[in-house]
Amino acid sequence: MNDSTGFNTPDDDNAEDALSAAESIINDAAADIEADESAADSALDKAEAKAAEHLADLQRLQAEYVNYRKRVDRDRAAASELATARTIEALIPTLDDILAAREHGDLEDGPFAAIATKLETALAQLGWSSFGAVGEAFDPSLHEALMSQPSADVTEPTITTVAQPGHRVGDRILRPARVIVAQPE
Repeated sequence: MNDSTGFNTPDDDNAEDALSAAESIINDAAADIEADESAADSALDKAEAKAAEHLADLQRLQAEYVNYRKRVDRDRAAASELATARTIEALIPTLDDILAAREHGDLEDGPFAAIATKLETALAQLGWSSFGAVGEAFDPSLHEALMSQPSADVTEPTITTVAQPGHRVGDRILRPARVIVAQPE
């Protein structure tokens, strides 16, 4: 308090000291809070950077795994197609014998006719088909010309005789059809 002379009394000094001490404590606390916020922001930024790095690693690994699965599936399908093609290639002489027996009338009826039909049906389910027929247009990618003869009856190279039919699995040619071709004059 002030006395009549305007000087501070000892109670006023204590109050000012207490006020000054309180302001100092508040200022120190505010500085500590700012330091804590700064440290927290820094730690949060580091954690976010680390999380982003882990996410990028995880996404890269996920992409690698997806690519691996696709490659394995493609390789598995290719291996299956190759095995099917090799098996059918091994059966081509048997299929030729079945065709020759049919053409000679040996497979009209009976158990061997049924077996031949079952074999051809099973191979067709695996994607096998036979091609090359009289009257088809000659295609050098599908047919192997054994002989060529001029003919006035055709306007484009045409198959007149099939010596051996061609065989394929899907789009893969196992053996081209061996044919005799009529050429336009």
